[in-house]
Amino acid sequence: MKVGRVAIITRGRYAGKKVVIVQPNDTGSKAHPFPYAIVAGIERYPLKVTRRMGKKTVEKRSRIKPFIKVVNYNHLMPTRYTLELEGLKGAVSTETFKEVSTREDAKKNVKKALEDRYTSGKNRWFFTPLRTSYSYHFLQLRWLGQVRNADGSYRFLNGVIWGVLSFERAGS
Repeated sequence: MKVGRVAIITRGRYAGKKVVIVQPNDTGSKAHPFPYAIVAGIERYPLKVTRRMGKKTVEKRSRIKPFIKVVNYNHLMPTRYTLELEGLKGAVSTETFKEVSTREDAKKNVKKALEDRYTSGKNRWFFTPLRTSYSYHFLQLRWLGQVRNADGSYRFLNGVIWGVLSFERAGS
């Protein structure tokens, strides 16, 4: 993985969030004995903006909440996209994570760099959250123990046994 490559985190608290690789490490270190990358990503994406909104509203809705993290390569899915962020190269390093104050300063630098990139209109794909698909909703319902059929009925998971139960819609 190379610097500037956009990836998606697949595991943990930030699963499904887009990140840009700031500093890859293929060999690992004593603190992290596995191949990893220091990444900067977006925890809270900017909201939709329309022409009718005022300047203050647009500014407020264009805010980004960033995060910086050390992530194992196994938990990153690289994409075809790259992001050239000159402001991040010196801001985030392995020493950043040693103290809370340096980490907060690095997050402020990342926030400024990402917001500047967003307001300039470059790399628009990076600043939109991933869209969920039907398969994602299927997995979500399956985790709860129920799956909706095409006819509106539900199948329930009881261990290995699948039961079928039909629900009437309210008001019909």
